[in-house]
Amino acid sequence: MTRRAVFLDRDGVINRAEIHDGVPRPPSRIEDFALFAGAVDAVHRLRGAGFAVVVVTNQPDVARGDQQREVVEAMNDVVRKAIEPDAIVVCYHDEADGCSCRKPAPGMLLDAARDLELDLAMSFMVGDRWRDIDAGRRAGCRTIFIDRAYAEPRPSAPDAVVADLAEAATWILVNFAKEEARSA
Repeated sequence: MTRRAVFLDRDGVINRAEIHDGVPRPPSRIEDFALFAGAVDAVHRLRGAGFAVVVVTNQPDVARGDQQREVVEAMNDVVRKAIEPDAIVVCYHDEADGCSCRKPAPGMLLDAARDLELDLAMSFMVGDRWRDIDAGRRAGCRTIFIDRAYAEPRPSAPDAVVADLAEAATWILVNFAKEEARSA
């Protein structure tokens, strides 16, 4: 039996990103890693409605030598303890590596769907960058863009645009309830 899921980007969705020249970057130190207010509650509401929650995050600074893998994993441990996701999937590659997992490629979502028996057509991808939205669309998910007004290209045609993860969770739950009512 397959389950529905919500895929979440990490930096800028669950936790605060560092902004440099209008572009988000992951926190560079564990001491700077801070969850957004409302993120834990939003995830608990999604889990309470029966959604699997999977964090999918690009962490190319490891491949670039600008970050230690252990620091990224320590940050992921904070996320694990706070929101208890079904999985955290990390791509440590840089653009030049040409992998199938680095968003906007859908590899992390496809792998998690296979491993956790998730129904991508009944799932959502929530992200704060065009790469997240493209990955979700390419995986067959509905997409929700958290608009943080970064100085970079916006995604084209997400299913919803919201201010934060709490609003994304509400949008998912309201729309899912409408779909359930129509199919009942």
